[in-house]
Amino acid sequence: MTETFLAQDTATGSPVRLQAVAGPGQPEVTPALEELYRGFERELLVPLWTEIGDLMPAHPRSRAVPHVWRWQTLRQLAARAGDLVPVGRGGERRAIALANPSLGGRPFATPTLWAAIQYLMPGEDAPEHRHTQHAFRFVVEGSGVWTVVGGDPVPMNRGDFLPQAGWNWHAHHNATSEPMAWIDGLDIPFQHATEAQFFEFGRDGIGDAERVTPRRSRSERLWGHPGLRPLAATPAPYGSPLLSYKWEHTEAALRDQLRLEREGFGGTVEPGHAAVRYTSPHDGSDVLPTVRAEFHRVARGVETAPVRETGSSVYQVFDGSGVVTIGDASWTVTRGDLFAVPSWQPFTARSEAGATDSDGGALDLFRFSDAPVFEALGLHRTRKDT
Repeated sequence: MTETFLAQDTATGSPVRLQAVAGPGQPEVTPALEELYRGFERELLVPLWTEIGDLMPAHPRSRAVPHVWRWQTLRQLAARAGDLVPVGRGGERRAIALANPSLGGRPFATPTLWAAIQYLMPGEDAPEHRHTQHAFRFVVEGSGVWTVVGGDPVPMNRGDFLPQAGWNWHAHHNATSEPMAWIDGLDIPFQHATEAQFFEFGRDGIGDAERVTPRRSRSERLWGHPGLRPLAATPAPYGSPLLSYKWEHTEAALRDQLRLEREGFGGTVEPGHAAVRYTSPHDGSDVLPTVRAEFHRVARGVETAPVRETGSSVYQVFDGSGVVTIGDASWTVTRGDLFAVPSWQPFTARSEAGATDSDGGALDLFRFSDAPVFEALGLHRTRKDT
């Protein structure tokens, strides 16, 4: 075989280094072959026969690894940052990103997905800005912060999912006397890799008309009615026009699925496993062009079937406890913990939720993934292992 190196060759100035090694299906190592490879190096050329095993493997080999981040630890560190790190122009947000241990220290949970805990102190504002990265907020605990998107104040409460398509102005304000933390999800790594990102500063502060605390945002009043599409409304060109998906509706859908199953009418993805996908009320598509969001409820004692998917995902435990297995690794997880599932790694979850660690006696999991990207490119595959 032939090995390719990308270290700079000080003699030729080329970053390409080729070393001929004898092996099945490889050319015979001769002085002529060595001379040919030196010519490739000078012209910045890499032959396929030296790279096919890495470029075209039999199945995805993710650069990311499975990993768990503990919510209690994240929460404690975020609270310390609240005392030490200001929110304002420059840092913009007190957001602390998850860094997958195999991605070289980059602030990426997976090669395509960003996840972070954001923390806002009492009375604080996070200044207005906008970016092409598609984003969402998911609240695992607390209330009292309003995110202001395009001038529309949107309340954030436990269990709420708040998507926000790219290039929308947005700021946050904490109207209470308590700090609040939530998770942010964005497609930052994907846009960074494709060199497509833009960012723009907005106003340093929001106006008095936006510093209000309505129970429902204007987007909810217009778009938040199940099965009903407002004829007068013109939705954004991409992304959901609904800025908040309330926990009460998510929880009711999951509860009803499991009740229907017990009554013998089906409705779950597998026995004891209820699931929903957040979609746009405009056309039923994913809430964001590059991010899919779902919520899964696994009844106590149930273990989900192993599933592999192309693309990666990040989960947060919303409620309950259980054991998650990703590839060869297994962890016990509880409320707030986050974990990454790399591409084509088999994933299972076993619910061990009880009365002391859950409200509903189930393992509740919020999930987001890069599935819309892979589906749009015809690269999405799913396989259930038996």
